[in-house]
Amino acid sequence: MNQTAKLLAQQARGRALLFGLPVEEAIVRGVAADSENVSILQSELLRRPAVAAASGLGQIQNLIDDANVEEIWINRPDEVWIATSGVNKRLEVSLSNIEIESLVERMLRSTGRRIDRSTPFVDASLADGSRLHVVIPNVTREFWSLNIRKFRVGSATLEELIKLQMLDLQQAQRLRRAVLSGESILVSGATQAGKTTLLTAILNSISDGERLVTVEDTFEINCDVTDWVAMQTRDATPNNSGAVDMRRLVRESLRMRPSRIAVGEVRGAEALDLLLAFNSGIPGYCTIHANSAEHAIKKLASLPLLAGSNISSEFATSMAMSSISLVAHCERNSSGVRRVVELREVSVAL
Repeated sequence: MNQTAKLLAQQARGRALLFGLPVEEAIVRGVAADSENVSILQSELLRRPAVAAASGLGQIQNLIDDANVEEIWINRPDEVWIATSGVNKRLEVSLSNIEIESLVERMLRSTGRRIDRSTPFVDASLADGSRLHVVIPNVTREFWSLNIRKFRVGSATLEELIKLQMLDLQQAQRLRRAVLSGESILVSGATQAGKTTLLTAILNSISDGERLVTVEDTFEINCDVTDWVAMQTRDATPNNSGAVDMRRLVRESLRMRPSRIAVGEVRGAEALDLLLAFNSGIPGYCTIHANSAEHAIKKLASLPLLAGSNISSEFATSMAMSSISLVAHCERNSSGVRRVVELREVSVAL
């Protein structure tokens, strides 16, 4: 980024604060004032990098804006990668350590989350809904590592997933029947297999008049349910107070008069509270990391054991088998295509 653009960005921040202007408008005014004798093209070449600098996303702003980019990650200052259509590509972009740290600080500023040596990991939702994950040394060997999983514009439906060939018509019809009849559904798969996309489409099949409460580590679900409350976990403050974990959120959700509950990803003791809720008659949906439908239900049955030694394996298995009616397992092939490869009835297949 050239020095002129950086100077314009700095001046625009001051102008925005002084006159209460949006940063981009302040930049446009600055470009207009400083470039009376240049062409429209030259003005635009000044404006774009200045906006990127002022927004805090610098050299990766164009990647954020590119709808074809699914995910961005930085392994070290000279190693920036993107994923497009499921294919990973390394870019010729170099960022200094200071630029990366400043980038993370600015992205976290409005989230209420922090990262330091005592809290070397952070997950946060950015303003556009994208998910940020950062790990710092000495958990990483030497450099800050960050991932930005881009926010999916629009909210998936089962019909849309049929068009994308993620589902076939028969699978979509079975999932819709399960939702309408109040059956609980477990969505499984590996990272980036399409679990959240499928979960969102399932939630968009809920009938009008239902009240949905969703629970996540960081906000990713983007559904069109009218009566919907979304909650996410919260890290502890520097004095180790104020933390809100998944188990607490599941419990709180039961006090909010839900007719449906969804958990973005179940992976700990919150599975006990979730299965208890399902067994109490509240239909629910959750995602889980697993390599098959069978593995998914077995894993869900094992997680309640983390809640305490007084939970027996037989009890946890019985709860899981009686709570979940259907497992939808997603996979992504080597070409980046996501598909539901298994749709299994728990009572019959497992």
